[in-house]
Amino acid sequence: MAVYTDITDAELEGFMAEFDLGQPTAFKGIAEGVSNSNFLLETDAGRFILTVYEARTNEKDLPFFLSLLRWLADHGYPCAPPMPARDGALYKRVRGKPAAIVPFLKGMSVRRPTVAHCREAGRGLALLHKAADGFGGTRVNDLGQPFWAGMFAGHEAAAEGLKPGLAATVAQDIVQFERLWPKGLPSGVIHADFFPDNVFFQAGKFAAAIDFYFACTDAFAYDLAVCLNAWCFEQDGSLNVTAARAFVGGYEAERPLSAPEREALPILAWGAAMRFFLTRLQDWGPTPEGALIKPHDPLEYERKLAVHRAAFASGEGLVLFGAGA
Repeated sequence: MAVYTDITDAELEGFMAEFDLGQPTAFKGIAEGVSNSNFLLETDAGRFILTVYEARTNEKDLPFFLSLLRWLADHGYPCAPPMPARDGALYKRVRGKPAAIVPFLKGMSVRRPTVAHCREAGRGLALLHKAADGFGGTRVNDLGQPFWAGMFAGHEAAAEGLKPGLAATVAQDIVQFERLWPKGLPSGVIHADFFPDNVFFQAGKFAAAIDFYFACTDAFAYDLAVCLNAWCFEQDGSLNVTAARAFVGGYEAERPLSAPEREALPILAWGAAMRFFLTRLQDWGPTPEGALIKPHDPLEYERKLAVHRAAFASGEGLVLFGAGA
């Protein structure tokens, strides 16, 4: 979450007139994340999050994202479905940009996940994959492996500026992924951004997931691999093997992995680190004037790339993740 688009009182009043949610009583920006502008909105009817979709979110994808949230909520998955406007639309416009309102969810995210949190989050991810079964929408993962070469093109100098020799290393990795990327794994709707700040807990148990605006159709095990990077590394850049095994174990308690999925986890985790390195590299330059954002350091994911690269080369990846153990 972040704030790129400021909204005046008059603009908020006009936007809220499209909904039957009462009068605003409090409104403030949320300074986290990098993609869309988000605000905490309180009205006579309750607490909500108002999201203004910025350039990275293509408006043509909004029907997929928002109908997915409605489907998941209707099938018992704890998430925040969009509040329909008076005319039934799931989003409207403010300042010429699409925007939606979702209910504020109870629970808290954790900044330093414990092993127990990892196990619960793994369970929550598997429940998401199961709840989305039957959803009719599809969306290409436009940040997935086929797109990485194009995402890196033009950013070689930025990578080299971060660390000498990094541009060549990243280019070599991308070639490896093109040659070795797994095909035919069980697939369906994935979250693709199931990071700790997008997962809520209550009393130590998984309570809800938010921010589905990278959701797409891809391999379930790739979604798990994204999480191994997001949840299971220490601040010094080392992989917490116990946390990784707990995350996989929590996932498999709800949805056991197939043998091909287990075997693919090491390269999927390596590739998932590349996806986030590349988007962080793209975001690392100048930010819009007045934007309330916190860009993420690409070198955090460069260190994760190095861990996975070494584990894949040595054949130790499956040992680290303990899939099926």
